Parts: sequence; structure tokens; C-alpha cells
Amino acid sequence: MAAGGLGALRDLLRGFLAGVELTLQGLQALLTKPTNPPVPTNWKTYLDKLPQDPWGQPYIFLNPGIKGEVDVMSYGADGQAGGEGRNADIGSWQP
Repeated sequence: MAAGGLGALRDLLRGFLAGVELTLQGLQALLTKPTNPPVPTNWKTYLDKLPQDPWGQPYIFLNPGIKGEVDVMSYGADGQAGGEGRNADIGSWQP
């Protein structure tokens, strides 16, 4: 999933699960109904499985985000914050 796709995932989280305590639920709230109040009355399964970054690692969910209200990001090929080239962080704030 490219950085632009991360923005779509972020928007899905922000739009459909507004008001849910997503810090505790994280991206898992797209697969299983949140149990922490307030539980959304219009909840449904949004994904069959959570997408992985291009290096096979789970995406990082931040609420509040570093660059925006909600961020979805990857630490790149090396799995460490920062870096350049393949090791650079990618996130939902990028086009």
C-alpha cells in the first residue's frame, strides 16, 4: 500500500469510526467491533484483514497523529524511525 493508500485508510478510520477510542482499539477496530465505549451503532467489518506495509510489517496507527489528527505509517524497510531511501518513513500525510 503506497503512502496515498495510507491516506485512504486514515480517512476510513476517521470517517466511519469517529468518536470511538481508537487509541485502544487501533486498526483492529476495522476487523472486530470495538468494545470500549462509545461503541458505534453503525459498525460493520470494513476489512477482511489488516494490510501490511511493503516489508511485511503491520502499519503503525497514531491517534493523535504526528502530522495530522490521525496518522497511519510505516518505518520503512529497516523498521526504525527516520532513515533515507528504502528505510525512510512513509505515512498517510504524504501524497
